[in-house]
Amino acid sequence: MATNDSVKNQIANKTQGSNQVNPNNLGLKQLLSTPTMRKKFEDVLDSKAPQFMSSLLNLYSNDSYLQKAEPMTVVTSALVAATLDLPIDKNLGYAWVVPYGGKAQFQMGYKGFIQLALRTGQYRNINVIEVYEGELQSFNRLTEEMELDFEKKLSDKVIGYTGFFELLNGFRKTVYWSKEDIEKHKKRFSKSDFGWKKDWDAMAKKTVIRNMLNKWGILSIDMQKGIDRENRGPIESINEFDDKDILDADYTEIDDDQQDFNDAQ
Repeated sequence: MATNDSVKNQIANKTQGSNQVNPNNLGLKQLLSTPTMRKKFEDVLDSKAPQFMSSLLNLYSNDSYLQKAEPMTVVTSALVAATLDLPIDKNLGYAWVVPYGGKAQFQMGYKGFIQLALRTGQYRNINVIEVYEGELQSFNRLTEEMELDFEKKLSDKVIGYTGFFELLNGFRKTVYWSKEDIEKHKKRFSKSDFGWKKDWDAMAKKTVIRNMLNKWGILSIDMQKGIDRENRGPIESINEFDDKDILDADYTEIDDDQQDFNDAQ
């Protein structure tokens, strides 16, 4: 995080003929206040840009783990969510900006996958739910046909998760993953335990619905883009933006006692 002195030095450098700074020398508030970054968000979100940027600052200020990540990776991760028009409020479950190894990375939540699927206009119904002890009566691994009886629930113990979708053309698909299957998948493919520690249930649902859609669903361009961004590392995401090395130095310094991004306008 840039200090007040370093910010002042950067502004001083501009008056001496330089109007560009390295983004790695700026904190998140200063970075979002640069004309370059404002324009990036405005190009994607138009009039919704200030509100989205304000939500990013709120997310950052309330997450001590995210504050340890490089600010530029936080911004680029948020930009991915912005291009998909998904909110980054972690309580909503659509998309997350996750700290990993000192950098931030975009992750889509299971609700984000459902949202992007529905936007295709091809799905009549889509959902993923927990399966409790006693509810699962039978499951055929070959045909993936299953029988659930919600009246036979024995306890609140979750034994697995089932996903379902139906297309407008009548095609239907149901899948079932036991908790053991999800844990094996997590150990094999998860880059970080961060999301799992925060909300194991949400990550399990995401695993089920992402794999179901990948294998059987209709994937929109946005959904393919979201999956691709999740698979990339933070550095690869940063390299997508032409202005990663230099930014316009004309920005408004935001005081610590200001409540949100709108106060800096």
